[in-house]
Amino acid sequence: MSRLVVVSNRVAVPGENRAGGLATGLLAALRERGGLWFGWSGRSTATSGALHEHTDGAIRLLTMDLSKADLDTYYNGFSNRTLWPLLHFRLDLVDYDRSKRAGYWRVNRLFADTLAPLLREDDTVWIHDYHLIPLASLLRERGVGCRIGFFLHVPVPSADLIHALPDHRALFQTLHAYDLLGFQTRRDVDRFQSYVRLFGGGSLIDSQWIQAPDGRRVRTSAFPIGIDTEHIARQARSAAGNSAVRALRQSLQHRKLAIGVDRLDYSKGLPERFHGFERYLSRHPQDKGTMTFLQIAPVSRGSVNEYRKLRGELEQLAGHINGSHAEADWTPLRYVNQNYAHSTLTGFYREAAVGLVTPLRDGMNLVAKEYIAAQNPEDPGMLVLSLLAGAADELQQALLVNPHDLDGVADAIATAANMPRAERIERWQTMMQHLREFDINRWRRDYLQALEAAP
Repeated sequence: MSRLVVVSNRVAVPGENRAGGLATGLLAALRERGGLWFGWSGRSTATSGALHEHTDGAIRLLTMDLSKADLDTYYNGFSNRTLWPLLHFRLDLVDYDRSKRAGYWRVNRLFADTLAPLLREDDTVWIHDYHLIPLASLLRERGVGCRIGFFLHVPVPSADLIHALPDHRALFQTLHAYDLLGFQTRRDVDRFQSYVRLFGGGSLIDSQWIQAPDGRRVRTSAFPIGIDTEHIARQARSAAGNSAVRALRQSLQHRKLAIGVDRLDYSKGLPERFHGFERYLSRHPQDKGTMTFLQIAPVSRGSVNEYRKLRGELEQLAGHINGSHAEADWTPLRYVNQNYAHSTLTGFYREAAVGLVTPLRDGMNLVAKEYIAAQNPEDPGMLVLSLLAGAADELQQALLVNPHDLDGVADAIATAANMPRAERIERWQTMMQHLREFDINRWRRDYLQALEAAP
């Protein structure tokens, strides 16, 4: 079995929070075969390039510092102000500043210069996400010939949207240097293949393979990412006695709980969700006073203007909804920007009769899967899930909604809150069975087997 080398923007360094499912899956793969995990250190320093090494058993973890200028152009700039909105179908928010694009390429070259001498000919290299799209091409230029795979965690937009990015070919044709391109859903594969055919200069061989302009063949497949299903279920059960979970339960005064947990980001559809909940209160007066909606939205990228505006909009909406509908002993909407430990969140999920996961666009959305895994099998809650999240392809027994259709969201909330227990159990069992079979370990095994089978 060849050595595994993982490359991602951030690395799960020992002692840091590793609650995320991705870190769980990648560390398991690295422990099985030994290897290297390389990425940014999370530090902003005077100059880029300083390396830090850690070990975790047979795993070597190597991280690199970036200067503030490089961080601003590569990460805060092109990655998160150009590629993030583009890949989430928000062409209106794309930043076209060429200096940020140059910084993105500069940092990817620095990663390639540092990583190439460390690689062996029989390594298997697995590169993750939109921050590092050109990295395989840059490694190939430096003589690296081993198998290299890429996994995109976010959605692929339509070909016309990618085409609107200046010099789109210079960036997206670098994906032809990989041996395997992994996406979250078949829809993402199809949209990428359409781009290759229409604007990328390549052609389609069949549903799995594309051909680059130079004749190179690349496999393109869907590998929907899973969660550590049994760990989440155990964590949620044990969280019942957590002080924060007990306090939440007592504060509800026997009312039902609806919950949303999202990073504060415009892709998550939070204003639309608030409006949908407000529409629920208006359309279903018979339910008045029976449910409290808790939205947890930790602030991310707080220095970016779009995120500051979003936070202000949500604060105004929460005040308006509560001002219009609250009673002396009941506040319908609780909006919290606080971070909670992952173990506490799973306890909150278990308490919630309704899970609201309604992004405007999402590659997968693991909160939807974690909500299902956290439920009490004897009295599970019901998931209201956006059709525009990748998870909707797998969780068909959820109540699927268009997040822009406020009446539809409102009615789904009412249906979820009042669904008979027998129907909830039946729906939950089907979804939970799927999550057990297609968990985070199945995901990384399937991906690595496909990569190692590539010619």
